[in-house]
Amino acid sequence: MSEIHKFIFEGLPVRGAVVRLTDAWLEILRRRASNTTHGAYPPPVQALLGEMTAAAVLMQSNIKFNGSLIVQVFGDGPVKLAVVEVQSDFALRATATVNGTLGPDASLSQMVNAGNEGRCAITLDPKDRQPGQQPYQGVVPLFGDKREKLEKFSDVLQHYMLQSEQLDTTLVLAADDKVAAGLLIQRLPMAGSGNLAGGTGQTDEDQIGLNEHYNRIAMLASSLKRDELLTLDVDTILHRLFWEEQLLRFEPLQGESGPRFACSCNRERVARMIFGLGQPEADSILQEHEVIEVGCDFCGLQYRFDAVDTIQIFKAPHLVVPPPPLQ
Repeated sequence: MSEIHKFIFEGLPVRGAVVRLTDAWLEILRRRASNTTHGAYPPPVQALLGEMTAAAVLMQSNIKFNGSLIVQVFGDGPVKLAVVEVQSDFALRATATVNGTLGPDASLSQMVNAGNEGRCAITLDPKDRQPGQQPYQGVVPLFGDKREKLEKFSDVLQHYMLQSEQLDTTLVLAADDKVAAGLLIQRLPMAGSGNLAGGTGQTDEDQIGLNEHYNRIAMLASSLKRDELLTLDVDTILHRLFWEEQLLRFEPLQGESGPRFACSCNRERVARMIFGLGQPEADSILQEHEVIEVGCDFCGLQYRFDAVDTIQIFKAPHLVVPPPPLQ
């Protein structure tokens, strides 16, 4: 069963979380493997998408946000785009677009960032947007401060957190054909009302990289090996890493309250997309293929619209295309 375990280090400005995706991750892989057009992901793409999925769940678990968190990487390599979407209730889906061949040990730069122009985007899309409200999006390159290519997705996200949130963050991620898992350790502010110091102003320990407690715990977390993360249960991982620390653990999130696969595609959304194409383009597709067939890249579901369906879309667009919001 997929699960999230959150915890804090008592008396210290450090929090953490572990995610293990089993059934949710297997469902994503099963749907992709059953797709007769694309087939199963190559092993390096599978590993990248699994790490992205675990990381997205960890990030969503750390924010209070009613909406979807979307993590994307895109660039000029064989993997043109990889996308993970996690809702506030931890319903999730993921997909990747692969064009070309990959070696069995292809790295992040070889997959996505061949010309060092690849990007990672994090989007927060509110569930109930106000009129004129746009999703928040932060974008970072897939290279470091010296334009060196980053070869681990965890390094990309750690760089993102430093740039966008000014928070020390340590991530350990791993995925195979059975499990996608991740460990997150993050420094919390010492100063400020309601924080550990109980005062105001910024202390030296609030500066990036200077808090000795976080640095010690981050070093322990970084010693976790990929195979350990994939094969050990959460209790064993936390005991091995932090047996000398005082942990306050929260009730795990699993089952209906935990991570699970779900796709938000539906026929109405596809109809809106066809309406957006315009009637001349839709008629052209019908003349060539007799039906407009659209497959969901996330879940594999196929939607078919014949000439009668398409006429209805353009005859009564109000049924599929909502009016613009009042200003």
